[in-house]
Amino acid sequence: MMPLILAAAGEEAVIRRVGGSPEMKKHLEDLGFTVGGAVTVLNEVGGNLIVKIKESRVAINKEMASKIMV
Repeated sequence: MMPLILAAAGEEAVIRRVGGSPEMKKHLEDLGFTVGGAVTVLNEVGGNLIVKIKESRVAINKEMASKIMV
């Protein structure tokens, strides 16, 4: 298991755990980051990630990406 921030671009991964404060967990779940879901890193810009989740593109900062374990 590793944080999403370490996943290579183009690599699809399965979300194993979502950490952080209750508010951050709720925000990430609202964006579609749920345990068992598939996520693909599309691009990294300045440490921030653009990912594909549930057929949508979402930009998240590196703090959020470090709380998502794949």
